[in-house]
Amino acid sequence: MTTFSDLELASCLQQALEREGYSKPTPIQTKAIPPAIAGRDILGIAQTGTGKTAAFALPILHRLVTNRCALPRKGTRVLVLSPTRELASQIAASFTTYSGNVNIRIATVFGGVGYDAQIKQLARGVEVLVATPGRLIDHLTSGAIKLDQTDILVIDEADQMLDLGFVKPIRSIVSRLPRDRQTLFFSATMPASIAELARDFLREPKRVSVAPVSSTAQRVSQRILHVESDRKRAALKKLIHDHNMQRTLVFTRTKRGANRVAQYLEGAGITAAAIHGNKSQNQRERALEAFKDAKVQVLVATDIAARGIDIDGVSHVINYELPEVPEAYVHRIGRTARAGASGSAFSLCDRSELKYLRGIEKLIRIEIPSEVSDIAAEPRSQSKGNASKARIPKPSQPKQRENDAPRRKRPQKSGDESNHRTGEGTSRRPGAKTTKPAHKKRKRYHASHKKRSAVA
Repeated sequence: MTTFSDLELASCLQQALEREGYSKPTPIQTKAIPPAIAGRDILGIAQTGTGKTAAFALPILHRLVTNRCALPRKGTRVLVLSPTRELASQIAASFTTYSGNVNIRIATVFGGVGYDAQIKQLARGVEVLVATPGRLIDHLTSGAIKLDQTDILVIDEADQMLDLGFVKPIRSIVSRLPRDRQTLFFSATMPASIAELARDFLREPKRVSVAPVSSTAQRVSQRILHVESDRKRAALKKLIHDHNMQRTLVFTRTKRGANRVAQYLEGAGITAAAIHGNKSQNQRERALEAFKDAKVQVLVATDIAARGIDIDGVSHVINYELPEVPEAYVHRIGRTARAGASGSAFSLCDRSELKYLRGIEKLIRIEIPSEVSDIAAEPRSQSKGNASKARIPKPSQPKQRENDAPRRKRPQKSGDESNHRTGEGTSRRPGAKTTKPAHKKRKRYHASHKKRSAVA
C-alpha cells in the first residue's frame, strides 16, 4: 500500500497532509506525483473527484519549497489555467492547504471582480498564479504581468476549456511562456481535439490515466426517466421527495432555466439556490457555502458554473435537461461518488432530447437503464373521476367533425359599442365638447331636445 511518505515529498508537505487527515494517495496521485517531481511533462486523464488537484499541486509545492528563489517582479513561477473562477478559487485554496506553514505567495486572477487588487498582487510577483484565460489575457495586454520567467504551466480541465472556446486564448498565453518549461496537462476526457492540443504543448509526456477515455464514474448509479417537458418540474420534485435527497446538484442548460427551477423548488418547500454566470462573485460564493453547510438542499447550476464545485458528499446529480455536448454528461455525474463514496445520477429526458441521449450513450459506451416516469401520465389538471383516463396533453387545435361545414363567425361588435358598455375607451377633459356621441346617446340627446322644444 502506497503512502504519501513513499512519494518522497518534502517533510513540511507531509506534515500538512497529516494535519488534514490525508494518509493514502489516490491512484492518479500515485501515478503522477513521482514523474512530476522529476520534472517530466504529464498528460493526465482523470475525472473530477479523483484527487487530480493534489496530483499536480503537491509536486509543484515540493519543487518550490526545495528550490526557493527570488520572485520575478510582475511575474509568477507557476501558472495554473482554470476554465472558471469557482474552480480557480478551489485550486488556490488547495495550494494554501497543502503548503501548510510554508509561506508560498499564491494569487488568483479571474473576471467578475475589479482589476486594481489583482494588479497590486501581481506587481510584487507571486510563486503560484491561478487564472482564467480571459482575465489573464487582459493583464498580459496591459503589461500587469509577464510570463517570461514561468517555470511550470498547468492546464486543468482541458476538455472544458475547449467547450468554452478558450483554445485561442490559451495558445496566445502559451506562446508567451519559456520553451523549456514543465507542462502538466489534465482532462477528464480525451477526444481527438484535446489530444491535438496536448501534442502541441507537451514534450515526451508521461501519460497517466485512472479511467478509460470518456468513461463515467464506476460508483455512480445512472438512470434515465422519460418525461414530457411540461411535466419535468413535477417529476423533479417527486424524485427529490421519493429518494429523500439531502444534498443534490441539479443541472440545467440555461441561466434562466436555473433560476426558474430554483424558484419552483423553493415554492414547493425545498430549499434551493441557483448558481450561474449572471450571478455576482459574492452571490455564487454565498450559494456554494450554503450548499456546503447543508443550509441549502438543492443547488441548481449551469455546466460552466459547476466547474468550480468541489464538494464531497453530493449524493445525487439530476440532469433536469440533458447536455448538448456528450462530454458534459461525464463532468456532471462526476460531481457525485467522490472520495470513494457512491452516488446516483438521474436524467430527465423528453422527446426532443433523445438525440442527446444517443450521443451520451455512444460516448460512454453503455446503454443507461431507463423508465417512463409515472408523473408523465398525469395531465396538468384533472378531476378525481377522470384520473384513470389521464393522457399527456398535446398542443390542441380547433376540432371539426368530418363532413361538417365551417361555422359562420358571429359578427363582432364595434369598438365604440363595447367601450360604451363597459365605460372604457372615452376620456374627456373637464368642459370639453362632446364629439359625435354614440348611437344610443344620440337617441337620448334627440329625445331630450324634443321635450325641451315641446315645453318651450
